[in-house]
Amino acid sequence: MTVLVTQDRTTKYIAAIREIMSQLGHATNVELLSRLHVAYVDLSPTTVHRITARMVDRGELQMAPSSHDNSMRFDANLLPHDHFMCDHCGLLRDANLSDILRPEVERAIGSDCSISGSLTVSGMCKQCHEENV
Repeated sequence: MTVLVTQDRTTKYIAAIREIMSQLGHATNVELLSRLHVAYVDLSPTTVHRITARMVDRGELQMAPSSHDNSMRFDANLLPHDHFMCDHCGLLRDANLSDILRPEVERAIGSDCSISGSLTVSGMCKQCHEENV
């Protein structure tokens, strides 16, 4: 019996999205399209959406907490991790809160519950804090 193995081809758009995500870490499709339009003026939002959805399905990207306008945001860091999100500017930063916060949060919610996903802590980033003082 012969098994046919197909591989998805890597287009110039996929390569460009990989590069942008490696630089940014987190991005929405709108942010990706904005950067991609510098080199690919005819690229459509639908194409970017299809590519990022395919990259999530293949495990090349994962979903990050949504942006302030509830846009889907993607994460290039595939390792388990948490996030800090600024309530003012929407900055999203990777964080490792598991050893510090998870035990305390699990104690607060009760011994019969455990956290299975990532945590997102919100607050104000240093830049926004300095601008609002």
